[in-house]
Amino acid sequence: SCSGPAHSNLSLFHHALIPLSFQDDNWGETTTAVTGTSEHSLSQEDIVRISKDLDDSVGLDCKRYLNVALSVILGLVVFLTPLAFLILPHLLWADRLTACGTACEGLFISVAFKLLILLLAVWALFFRPPSAGLPRIFVFRALLATLVLLFVLSYWLFYGVRILDSQDEDYQGIVQYAVSLVDALLFIHYLAIVLLELRQLQPFFSLCVTRSTDGATQHYNLGQLSIQRAAVVILEKYYKDFPVHNPAMLTASKSRAAKHLAGLKVYNVDGEFTTTRSQSRAMIAAAARRRDSSHNELYYEEAEHERRVRKRRARLVVAVEEAFTHIRHMQEEEQKKAPGDVMDPREAAQAIFPSMARALQKYLRTTRQQHLHSMESIQQHLAFCITNNMTPKAFLESYLTTGPTLQYGKDRWLARQWTLISEASVTSGLKDGAVFLLKCIDFSLVVITKKIPYIQLAEEFIDPKSHKFVLRLQSETSV
Repeated sequence: SCSGPAHSNLSLFHHALIPLSFQDDNWGETTTAVTGTSEHSLSQEDIVRISKDLDDSVGLDCKRYLNVALSVILGLVVFLTPLAFLILPHLLWADRLTACGTACEGLFISVAFKLLILLLAVWALFFRPPSAGLPRIFVFRALLATLVLLFVLSYWLFYGVRILDSQDEDYQGIVQYAVSLVDALLFIHYLAIVLLELRQLQPFFSLCVTRSTDGATQHYNLGQLSIQRAAVVILEKYYKDFPVHNPAMLTASKSRAAKHLAGLKVYNVDGEFTTTRSQSRAMIAAAARRRDSSHNELYYEEAEHERRVRKRRARLVVAVEEAFTHIRHMQEEEQKKAPGDVMDPREAAQAIFPSMARALQKYLRTTRQQHLHSMESIQQHLAFCITNNMTPKAFLESYLTTGPTLQYGKDRWLARQWTLISEASVTSGLKDGAVFLLKCIDFSLVVITKKIPYIQLAEEFIDPKSHKFVLRLQSETSV
């Protein structure tokens, strides 16, 4: 298997000469490596897992479409039922119905407007694009759907026994019966708002979310939600609050430990029967003896890294400022040209990009961000800044500071599907001390639930007279 995507071996000088459409997206690397196995390799197990994830995603799509289809069918039954109550008497025994007076015609207007209001309310509350697929059913929504279905069936049963069988001639009573159904449906919609939207607004729990690889942590206050719905809220906040996951930043400690152990040698002085366990113990003991001096190596390594970052950051800032200065001069010259000769922002970005590309490449490689920014995305961002007349500092902010996950393309963070791991049922509510995991391919989010304590406020009365004092003046004093 191959280690990660193949990288270009071209220097930035070649980047300035070769047409931009033929350059490699992974322009930040300068070497090509093909190995048998590596940390980013794709083994047979990974291929099987990816295929399984694709199969699961297809199943989730079918499940989502099935839920939408059932919801649409139930909605049509609910909205057509009152109309059917009003139309069926005219179709079956219209000659025996009593005349509909003014009050009855007013009820027609009431039914029409209430159905319109109910239609808009249901569309606003339920027919929203889903943001996530849940592993289990949404208990409250299933409860409301069951309640509506039972309610409509009960009205149909009563309508069939008392009105259709007897062919009731009181049409005004039939209309009032349909109005009562619409009123009840409006109250059920109010109940849905309380259960689905209002119940979760007051925070009851504080959730500590920690990323397992680098320890990035955020805290969120949530209301009375089930575990699966709390997981969805956490993931929605994760993409905008957590910095993007950068596996390259985690290899420094591993490489340092490997380098430290590589300097140790174990000599077999007891013959060929020395076990591997004894060798491991010898290496651990030697590493422990060298631990006291290893902090100096770490200190100087971090200091050297910070020095290189500051140096290449300064070179990058100067290069970008010079490129933007050149852009301003070009814009001043283009204002004097004919309208057909003016260069668009995309062409301007391609023209000045080679002057800053080398400094930007070195900085991104030093800060281990080269896999997060493709050359195409950088040129698009540069063209966007030129179009909106943004400063060099605004252009550099995306590269000098690590942004949230959502700032980068989906092909850069590859967290398409998550797995919820919980000892408790995912449909159960949050509880104090509950722990669950949200796992993707590269890392997992560990969520610890703490209940917000009950706050008791006490009032203490302070007598206003206690703040008063008397100043006694004496003739001997200077006052």
